[in-house]
Amino acid sequence: MESVEKKVAQKLLEIEAVQLSIEKPFEWVSGWKSPIYCDNRKILSIPQVRGYIRNAMCESILHNYPTVQVIAGVATGAIAMGALIADKLNKPFVYVRPRRKEHGTGARIEGTFPDKANVVVVEDLISTGHSALSAVDCLKMSYANVLGVSAIFSYNFDIARRAFEKSNCELHTLTNYENLIEEAALKNFISPEQIETLKIWRLTPNTWGQ
Repeated sequence: MESVEKKVAQKLLEIEAVQLSIEKPFEWVSGWKSPIYCDNRKILSIPQVRGYIRNAMCESILHNYPTVQVIAGVATGAIAMGALIADKLNKPFVYVRPRRKEHGTGARIEGTFPDKANVVVVEDLISTGHSALSAVDCLKMSYANVLGVSAIFSYNFDIARRAFEKSNCELHTLTNYENLIEEAALKNFISPEQIETLKIWRLTPNTWGQ
């Protein structure tokens, strides 16, 4: 039986959520240049894949965080999936903005939860981990008991691993970069030359392409 990690990686490749552009690399918000881009928002457009990912996330959350009381999505990429998960689990849902609104209430957290509620943060993907951990810190300052972060995909960068360790925050993902590249090679989505480029980029993503 194929693992969830492999199945999720396959589905991301099948719906073309993963894109390669080695000659004209993608530029991330952080300024890093990348030959690969994982756009998990495409999951929302494919009902069968959307349902599979939602169910897999629900199972992962219940397994890793059985005392969860509230689901919190990280804006904006994880709002929709977070809401789907919360609905499936019949839990309250909130989402966390990257910064306070400049109008209205000026809130970062949209929605409400009781003090000391057990919260699981949902993220679509983890690169440096900054967005997810910023949301974690915000929730803690609002008296939430954050159990950990659950994400669809992680690039498995050392910088993210160290950041989560420093924050003493658990992270569980459905799949990761290694699974994705392995499946892409097996299914002939990428050539041997592209695999080599992706391996080199993975070692020094902050300086690659400069």
